[in-house]
Amino acid sequence: MLRVTDKISIDDSELEESFVRASGPGGQNVNKVSSAVQLRFDARRSRALPNDVAIRLMKLAGSRLTKDGVIVIVAQTHRDQSRNRAEARERLVEMIQEAAVRPEVRRATKPTRASKQRRVESKKHRGQIKSLRRTKPGHD
Repeated sequence: MLRVTDKISIDDSELEESFVRASGPGGQNVNKVSSAVQLRFDARRSRALPNDVAIRLMKLAGSRLTKDGVIVIVAQTHRDQSRNRAEARERLVEMIQEAAVRPEVRRATKPTRASKQRRVESKKHRGQIKSLRRTKPGHD
């Protein structure tokens, strides 16, 4: 059981892990040991996620999302499999936590009368400054 928030917990059966050979650090074992982890999570069909969270998660996943709605996270920075596995799970948890936060709705506001007056006054002032720069014909 992968605990994300107080209300969201993902069952291990919803996570699919596969281990592949990693590029990068590993020394002599790099060509022998499958230490990289590919973590797959089906966000579209997950029973643990509320619908609005799943939609935000799929938007947040970006290029990590397949056409079928499966999020693929690849972790290969560490030499051993267990640390890569923990990192992949942690990245998934962070992504879901970010998607679980409901965005605040922006309410349109109108400018105040005083701010409109200040704007008009500053425009008049700039216009006066520019008009003073003009050279009058016949004046040297």
